[in-house]
Amino acid sequence: MKRLRIVILILVIMMTGCQPATEAPSSANTLENVEKNETVNVEKNKLAIVATLFPQYDFARQIGGNYVEVTLLLPPGVEAHAYEPTPKEIVTMQSSDLLIFTGDGMEPWVSDMLDTLTTEQLQILDVSENVTLLKSDETDEDHHDDDETHETEDEHGAYDPHIWLDPQNAMIMVDNILNALVALDPEHQSIYEERAMTLIKSLGELDETMLAYFETLDNPTIIYGGHYAFSYFSKRYGLAYMSPYTGFSPDAEPTPQQIARLIDAIDESHIKTIYYEELISPKVAEVVADETGAQMILLHGVHNISKEELEKGETYLSLMYANFERLKKGLGYE
Repeated sequence: MKRLRIVILILVIMMTGCQPATEAPSSANTLENVEKNETVNVEKNKLAIVATLFPQYDFARQIGGNYVEVTLLLPPGVEAHAYEPTPKEIVTMQSSDLLIFTGDGMEPWVSDMLDTLTTEQLQILDVSENVTLLKSDETDEDHHDDDETHETEDEHGAYDPHIWLDPQNAMIMVDNILNALVALDPEHQSIYEERAMTLIKSLGELDETMLAYFETLDNPTIIYGGHYAFSYFSKRYGLAYMSPYTGFSPDAEPTPQQIARLIDAIDESHIKTIYYEELISPKVAEVVADETGAQMILLHGVHNISKEELEKGETYLSLMYANFERLKKGLGYE
């Protein structure tokens, strides 16, 4: 009866799909709003930068300060993976000085459209440069169900694109952005370098704080009800994890067997927390929580943020520290 109930619930999930939890409009500096001005470069004395995702948006504005105008490509509340730009957005990007994207795995449309995007003015930065990428088969074995046959991922899907969730990788991203800004605006090099070093120091403190805590736990395991984004994070801090999803595709759907396995793992362990992802309706996590009595806690992938988070002034660091507190609550077994 338990398995039948799971099958019925997963059919409901597959019919509704992965819908954004919110898609709120915003007065923030996003392409949706700057399109009204037909160009990102509102002030000629500032570098005009377009960032595809929130982490590089946040890093670029912190490094550049008053000398840059940074625009977030995604409107607040919009899920990141399936995004593709409109023709009008392409024109807007072409008018900027720098486009910062995460890499082929996260935004394959950038590589596919290089000829269209390329102008004499626009520079394009792949912020994953110098980051050691994790292949899907290098992630924790608990991510996959051994009894399932999985589709071979294409070239873009072979690597986990969520590099920023390891603060060590975030430091590399900061360094890449710094180098791009200095190349475009060498006059303010010393200012950019000072601000980047301050940010790198803060990222290092975050990293050390989490390392010290997770070393005190005995075989900590994250039970995650969403499309798993935390391979780099888990590898860095020695965490195991389980997710009913296969690979990193936002279009993937869990099977009843994978959800049942997750439910059994919770029933057989002392873990009573299931984490869910931001900006996506947490239907899988709700099914597991209903079956096991586990508490649901948000674990923010920091791809994008909500309108409310943007208005509160959330940063990469504030979101990651909030994740740390939620993980202590769910993994500390208190």
